[in-house]
Amino acid sequence: MTRPAHLPRPATAAESHLLLVEDDEVIRNTVRMLLERYGFTVSTAADGLTGLEMFRETDPDLLLLDVMLPDLDGIGLCRRVRELSLAPILMMSARGDALDVVSGLEAGADDYVVKPCESAVLVARIRSLLRRVSFSPPGAAPQADSAVLAFGDLTVDTRGMEVRRAGQVVALTPTELRMLLEFAGSPGVVLERRTLLSRVWDHAWHGDTRVVDLHVQRLRAKIGGDRIETVRGFGYKLRR
Repeated sequence: MTRPAHLPRPATAAESHLLLVEDDEVIRNTVRMLLERYGFTVSTAADGLTGLEMFRETDPDLLLLDVMLPDLDGIGLCRRVRELSLAPILMMSARGDALDVVSGLEAGADDYVVKPCESAVLVARIRSLLRRVSFSPPGAAPQADSAVLAFGDLTVDTRGMEVRRAGQVVALTPTELRMLLEFAGSPGVVLERRTLLSRVWDHAWHGDTRVVDLHVQRLRAKIGGDRIETVRGFGYKLRR
């Protein structure tokens, strides 16, 4: 497996190149034209295998993909992309089925929307994901004269945006890194799921909080299962 080596490059809306993978031609063209009106450059693919090849060739700033795709479905495509890149991934599900949501997030997606989705909501989610690439939270200010925060064998460089575990670099997606920086900025403090939704996903979302729980699981797998503690009925906290 090829491990992601670095975070994707920051990009403004006017510079951002999106790859949309959607098998329904009407939806594909409608979403493409919508996003182009907002200033994005959009490439499209109608199936998962073509989408994977285009991702390799074009290196887009963000991948927007449907769950139900021919040849290679959205979940499988998401996993394949995560072997190659840390670029933000926004999943689209027509059903909003719990299994679709959980499977997509476990595969490495950063966020999801349920179709049909209002254009303003879709664009807000995309912009939020793109902003995450160059995120630097005020809560993770350097301690003393150092920008490196240490928690056991885990170190978080809040300036260089680098995370190491036992001296080895840990490859985190922009969303995973942003979540870890929120925890690192308040070690030992319980952060409620709604608080993490607001701070990490950067938009008002009144849906369920599974996206938080799944990202915590992914973080634990990378930085150590006992590093983030669950406080039942409240949320999560980073062990000092």
